[in-house]
Amino acid sequence: MSPAAPDRTLGQAAVTGTRGAVRRLRRWLRRPLTSLHLILGVFGLLTLFGLVMVLSASSVGDGSSYSVFTRQLMFCAVGLVLFYVGLRVPPRRLRAAAPVLLIIGLVALVLVLIPGIGALRGGARSWFAFGPVSLQPSEGVKIALTLWGAHVLAARRAVMHRWKHALNPVVPVTLVIFTLLVLEPDLGMTISVGIIMFALLYFGGAPVKLLALIAGGGLAGAVILGLTAGYRASRITAFLSSSADPLGPAYQATQALYALADGGLFGVGLGQGRAKWDYLPNAHNDFIFAIIGEELGLVGAGAVLALFATLAYTGMRIAARNTDPWLRIVVATSTAGMVVQASINIGYVVGLLPVTGLQLPLISSGGTSLVVTMFLFGLLTNAARHEPEAVAALRKDGQGRLAKLLRLPLPQPYRAPAPVSRWAAR
Repeated sequence: MSPAAPDRTLGQAAVTGTRGAVRRLRRWLRRPLTSLHLILGVFGLLTLFGLVMVLSASSVGDGSSYSVFTRQLMFCAVGLVLFYVGLRVPPRRLRAAAPVLLIIGLVALVLVLIPGIGALRGGARSWFAFGPVSLQPSEGVKIALTLWGAHVLAARRAVMHRWKHALNPVVPVTLVIFTLLVLEPDLGMTISVGIIMFALLYFGGAPVKLLALIAGGGLAGAVILGLTAGYRASRITAFLSSSADPLGPAYQATQALYALADGGLFGVGLGQGRAKWDYLPNAHNDFIFAIIGEELGLVGAGAVLALFATLAYTGMRIAARNTDPWLRIVVATSTAGMVVQASINIGYVVGLLPVTGLQLPLISSGGTSLVVTMFLFGLLTNAARHEPEAVAALRKDGQGRLAKLLRLPLPQPYRAPAPVSRWAAR
């Protein structure tokens, strides 16, 4: 045997093994419950990872080392309850409740602007404060807009090529929400709601020219809002100028880059980061990705990116495999909203975007955001159970022990509803 023969044998074995692994992966992806297992895996890993990193990033603050973590754990418990609600409630009931939820959300956005009712924090009146607990109604409005917008657009999918049907009433209602958010003011949440509106129209089948016009207008509006307030303008200037004062408006972004640079490939070790010792403001919140990069290195940061990439794939897979038009729009929009928000957060932490204040879903500290995101994951899990193949498998083979313990009802096959009212079809 020639000296090169063993190398060829090893190479052939590697190729054969790779092909076998690819075939097994394809077979697993074709299974009826794969989407369900994927979304549950992503949800569990992101939740646990977030709790660990919040504990690490907040353990050096004033007061108890566990105060922020304990509060996050309490909201996580509430979020698990809402995850169960999103998982258990039949989609048709959620759709029926969408208009009421939107009205409640709009009323909450108005009430939070009233002094004495809404709490003023960081220059924005965006929270209801109940002692040590605060709630941000705009987070819930994003869900209400998603459910209601999908309801309207699914009913009009046959006429979405006409601009007036695509625009009205989703865009006017969203503009009302924009106005209320700007009055708080909360530019980050305004951008987040804009992402939801754009995703609704895109997945609802709006014309490409209309989407391009809305995207251009939204970008122009964001720039105008960014330049009309001193602190927002300073952030944009710091982002665009390489000579920005590193101890001034660029301080937070600069410290985030220092933290990422210190992490290297494998990081300095969980809990061993230095940036959280008052060098990096909001280390456990908006800039927690910098702490991940510092303590867990490129490997840990890459794991977070992989989890959100898996979320993007799984969410779009669930949307594509469902036959309920409303559920397809809801799942695709919710997935896009979470993934784009994560991309913006990571983008400004690594210096690719100006700082906007959007949180990293399920990982950043923040009670209302955590609860709302966990409800969305419950809804995505519910939709995974309603894929036609999953419905058939669960009804034929029965549910697992956990589903029986949680008393989850068997998913029902989708049936097209009766003709919609004349108002919805206009």
